[in-house]
Amino acid sequence: MASKTTNPVLPTRALGRATLARQLLLAPAAMSAKDAVSHLVGLQAQNTKPPYYALAARLDGFRPEDLSTLMESREVARIVTMRSTIHTHTAEDVLTLRPLVQAARDRELKLFRKGLAGVDLDRLGALSRELVEERPRTPKEIREALLAHWPDADPQALSVAARCLLPLVQVTPRGLWRRSGQVCLTTAETWLGRAPGPVPTPDGTVLRYLAAFGPASVKDMQTWCGLTRLREAFERLRPRLVTFQDEHGVELFDLPDAPRPDEDTPAPPRFLPEYDNLLLSHADRTRVVADEARVRMWTGNQAHRVFLLDGSLAGLWRLDEAKERTTMTIQPFGRTTRAQRAELEEEAERMLRVMAPQGVPYEVGFGTVDA
Repeated sequence: MASKTTNPVLPTRALGRATLARQLLLAPAAMSAKDAVSHLVGLQAQNTKPPYYALAARLDGFRPEDLSTLMESREVARIVTMRSTIHTHTAEDVLTLRPLVQAARDRELKLFRKGLAGVDLDRLGALSRELVEERPRTPKEIREALLAHWPDADPQALSVAARCLLPLVQVTPRGLWRRSGQVCLTTAETWLGRAPGPVPTPDGTVLRYLAAFGPASVKDMQTWCGLTRLREAFERLRPRLVTFQDEHGVELFDLPDAPRPDEDTPAPPRFLPEYDNLLLSHADRTRVVADEARVRMWTGNQAHRVFLLDGSLAGLWRLDEAKERTTMTIQPFGRTTRAQRAELEEEAERMLRVMAPQGVPYEVGFGTVDA
């Protein structure tokens, strides 16, 4: 939506620096893993390792065991929330964010209505709850149990229905650092030992989104969370916010005291996991991902691990973990200077000192992006 007022213009590069500051990517933050998961409103966890690499890129002194311990103590958990994807959230956010985005799960369920013809969804939800609260179940177990009641239904649609109707968390050891197991599911209230509260208004989440991803437009937040019709919440909050516009005239909202560094603030290299939320949480991603680089993040529907250089996506990285050596290969999209390569190597070694298997030597090298 184009701005109707003459808000100050924030250039794309300045937007990028502001978002990197909120994302704890300009300098490693002296913050606990739990506080970081809360501040970032969750970590993309479609695969098991990305949350660990996301925190390693952002926190000073992070160790993978920090997050594993939080998972084992049930202070954080893995659950489908934003954009119908798995996120690692604090227990508090599991019990509030999932109800908030339930409308998006309801819309997703409608996409599978043909495969659910004749299925009583209330009964399906009750049966699924009984199954997973008796003991954590694998998706296959849930699907096969439901097929016994509705043999003519589409098996995938039954699985999706259970996931949409119920707040299902992935129980440990799934997601633990180097100790992962198969996906087993139970309800959030069973795993966390308490029931979710009433569905919150979106206003508080708007403020948290801006703190972690701003400055941002209404459409940006809708892209992040998968909800629609958030304009009313932004309008209610307008007196508490400041507004800008981007170079295309789109109105951007922000918290008055949030950091907005100068566009020439140094942005050191950072190595991010596949699906990092920095890369997926705006309708217009050019503040960090140029259009020509965006298509190179993916092969089909598989995302690659990427790195930032001077605040922008600049290449991919690959990690090969053999018994005798861990090798990290940095693959820039374009030419890099000697100084940039030195910075990349330094940051790669900082990460590998923490993330590589203990006692296994590691090395960093450069390569080219596969055609």
